[in-house]
Amino acid sequence: MTNLTSALTNHNVLSFGAKLDGETDSTKAFLEAWNAACGSTDSIMIYVPKGRYVVGAMTFKGGCKSPQIIIRIDGTLVAPADFRVLGKSDNWLSFEGVSGVSIAGGTLDAKGPALWACKASNGNCPAGATTLSFTKSNNIRISGLMSLNSQMFHIVINGCQNVHVRGVKIIAAGNSPNTDGIHVQLSANVEIISSSIKTGDDCISIGPGTKNLWIEGVTCGPGHGISIGSLGKDLKEEGVQNVTVKKTTFIGTQNGLRIKSWARPSSGFVQGVRFLDSVMNNVQNPIVIDQNYCPHNLNCPGKVSGVKITDIEYEAIRGTSSTEVAIKFDCSANNPCTGIRLQNVNLTYMNEAAQSSCSNVIGKALDLVRPTSCL
Repeated sequence: MTNLTSALTNHNVLSFGAKLDGETDSTKAFLEAWNAACGSTDSIMIYVPKGRYVVGAMTFKGGCKSPQIIIRIDGTLVAPADFRVLGKSDNWLSFEGVSGVSIAGGTLDAKGPALWACKASNGNCPAGATTLSFTKSNNIRISGLMSLNSQMFHIVINGCQNVHVRGVKIIAAGNSPNTDGIHVQLSANVEIISSSIKTGDDCISIGPGTKNLWIEGVTCGPGHGISIGSLGKDLKEEGVQNVTVKKTTFIGTQNGLRIKSWARPSSGFVQGVRFLDSVMNNVQNPIVIDQNYCPHNLNCPGKVSGVKITDIEYEAIRGTSSTEVAIKFDCSANNPCTGIRLQNVNLTYMNEAAQSSCSNVIGKALDLVRPTSCL
C-alpha cells in the first residue's frame, strides 16, 4: 500500500518549462502542466516549487479524465508588470467545469495597486480581473492560499457545488475598489472556514441562488462586512436560503452583517439565515437590512423592493458601533421583513447606549437586547 501523496503522479511545473525568476512569462508551462494532468486517468499533483512565477490570464478547463487534481503551491504566482495585460481579462486564474480540484498553499499576487490608482485618477482603465474563479465546478477545496492585491474580486465561486475554503488569507487596501474577498452565487454546499479577509469591499458577498452556505471563524476588516446582496437587480432572480454565519469578528468595517436589495420589482428572496456569535469592533453598521439600495438614484426612484426577507436570526452579537444606530432594519413597504429575531445582542456606541431603527419589519427580541429593540 502506498500513502496518498506518493500515490499521486507528480507534475512539477519546472519540468514543463516554468521559470521561477519572477521575470520570465510561465503561462504556457502552467497550461501545459494542467493539460497533462487533465488528460491523465491517475490522481495528479501539480507542484509549484518556491519562487516567483509570472503568469497571465489562464483558463483551466474541465472534462478531465483525472478524478483528482491537487495543485500544491509553495511559490508565488505574480501578475504581469503592466496592469493592462491582466486588466482586460475577466479572470486571472479561471477554473471552468472542473471536478475534484484542490489548491493548497501559495500566494497569488495580482499587483492591483497600479490599476486602483488608475481608477482613482479617472483615467482610461480596464475593469480589472478577478484573481481566482471557479465556474460550474464541483468538489473543490481551497486551503492555505493567500490572495494579495487583486485587481477586482479575489475569489469567485459561481454555479458550483461542494466547495470547501479553509485557512485563506486575503489582503488588499481598505480603499481598493470592488475588491470583494470571496463572492458566492448560484452555488450550493459551500463552506468558508478559519479565514482572514482585509479588503476594500465586502469581505464575503453572497449573491442570488446561494443555498447551504456555512461561514465560520472569519475575521473581516478593513472592508464592507459580510453582505447578502445586492439582490433584486433582475426581475426574475433566484433567492438566497439556508446561510449560517458563525464566530466572526469585524474590525473597523463599514458594515457587519448586512442584507441589501434594490428598491425595484423582483421575485428574489432571502430566508433561513443564522447570524451567530459575532464580535463588532468599531463597526459603522453592525446589523443592517437595507431594502432601499439604489446607487446614484438611477432606475429605481419611487419604487419598492420586491425581495422577500424572512426567518433571519441574530444571536450573541456584541461589541461596538462607530455610529449611533447599531441596528437598522429598513425593509420594503410592499414586502415587510418577517420572522426577524434578535437574541442576546449587546452593541454600544462610544461607551453609551446605541439606537435601533425599524421600518416595515415584523419580529421579536429575546433575552437581553441592546440597543433597545424596535421590533
